[in-house]
Amino acid sequence: MTLRFVDTHCHFDFPPFVGDETASLTRAAAAGVEKIIAVGVSAARFDTVMALAEQHQAVYAALGVHPMAIAEHQPEDLAMLEQHLQRRPDKLVAIGEIGLDLFIENPQFERQQALLDAQLRLARDYDLPVILHSRRTHDKLAMQLRRIDLPRRGVVHGFAGSEQQALAFIRAGYAIGVGGTITYERASKTRQTFSRLPLASLLLETDSPDMPLQGFQGQPNRPERVKDVWQTLCALRPESPQHIADTLRENTRLIFGV
Repeated sequence: MTLRFVDTHCHFDFPPFVGDETASLTRAAAAGVEKIIAVGVSAARFDTVMALAEQHQAVYAALGVHPMAIAEHQPEDLAMLEQHLQRRPDKLVAIGEIGLDLFIENPQFERQQALLDAQLRLARDYDLPVILHSRRTHDKLAMQLRRIDLPRRGVVHGFAGSEQQALAFIRAGYAIGVGGTITYERASKTRQTFSRLPLASLLLETDSPDMPLQGFQGQPNRPERVKDVWQTLCALRPESPQHIADTLRENTRLIFGV
């Protein structure tokens, strides 16, 4: 069996990866993880994320302003994002992480919505997919996505909503990110949802160093553990492990060109 994976969501510009990038990529490659998408969360980190993609063959970049950074967001952040988009480096493959979050304290939700709108319009104008964050906002996010029709769509990452909510995103053309949540047996509803969603609409991710897997609580998550997410998904689904791995890899290529 030939297994090749892409971690479609890793915050590779954060510890424990900072200063240990080459060793971390070697560990990932040993598990069959041949590429990762390093996902930006604020304008202050754009240059760092792009530099990682330029320095390491296995790393690709996504740039965006995260809703959890709403308190530090400045109007010029969007101009900085567009400057990178105008240069259109080959390894910039998405706008993200962007989205909505009603879990944080003082969410400034109207500002979040305006920031998301602006970044969705940039994705439309520059023909890029998006990597979407959503906590307690799935229905609101789906409504906002319907208002701005993106040619490339993208992925709702770290999904832990209902099957109905997932299918609403899928019908709108978006993929659903499968992460470490499914490794927890107590997450029975999420596990059941991922056992039944169309395989052609799923992507693998870790959200490293966040979202630790079952058995690794309290430790930073890592890209190589995307293989553990895949193994859990295989246990939940009827398709063969090879078919699941190949389909997830092809889904990633179709969305991100990676």
